[in-house]
Amino acid sequence: MTIKSAGTVIVDKPILKILYQDEFIVAVDKPAGLFVHRSFMDKDEVYFALQLVRDQIGQYVYPLHRLDRPTSGVLLFALTQDVARLMGQAFTDRNIKKTYYALTRGHLLNDGVVDHPLKEKLDDLGDKNVSRDKEAQSAQTHYQSIITASLPVPLGKYSSVRYSLIKCQPHTGRRHQIRRHLAHLRHPIIGDINYGDNKQNPFFGEYFGFKRLMLIAKCIDFIHPVTELGITIEAEFDEQWQQVFSVLQWQQDSF
Repeated sequence: MTIKSAGTVIVDKPILKILYQDEFIVAVDKPAGLFVHRSFMDKDEVYFALQLVRDQIGQYVYPLHRLDRPTSGVLLFALTQDVARLMGQAFTDRNIKKTYYALTRGHLLNDGVVDHPLKEKLDDLGDKNVSRDKEAQSAQTHYQSIITASLPVPLGKYSSVRYSLIKCQPHTGRRHQIRRHLAHLRHPIIGDINYGDNKQNPFFGEYFGFKRLMLIAKCIDFIHPVTELGITIEAEFDEQWQQVFSVLQWQQDSF
């Protein structure tokens, strides 16, 4: 689904896919391009995930974490303040496991942990009370190379275009952590306009016919704060991901 700005006529109000719902928690599949909630960056936006979920289920919801606007995938909300508090503590205590998949430039063949401190990422119009001289914070991301592929198309000084599908599990929650850590490995995510490759991104858009950040919050695992049962919530790869898999001849059941 493509989220369009107020400058474009929008025919239908987006309907988000609900991945999980009980009387305490709801999880949706957030499409790429949708803000979670209003911010200073969204002057031309019409719809937000928080508003859409609230309207779909008919009650107020409490966002439990954030996904960047260009990132798709599992997004959690609490349905009561008490559950929001308990889940917030679980996030703080790192008792919630999040799994992402990213399509990156080049062949990243090994598995490992990126242990690379990150300075707090601030927007140009962000909180003026936050010091830009603050020391970098510790940040760790476990990554696993799932599969690689090449296209026999010359680009720049290279005779082919190479891609990797990388599974990432962040141990900390710094802003843009996965995007910055993969760029630190010199394997930036395709479609990343902040940390990506200025040759690969235009090529990808022309070759595949769409432009977006190829990062999905695929799965989230946690202990339910009320029932104390283990919960696993997973989003499916959307049509654009499936198109990439088809072109690169990747069989999804292999990962």
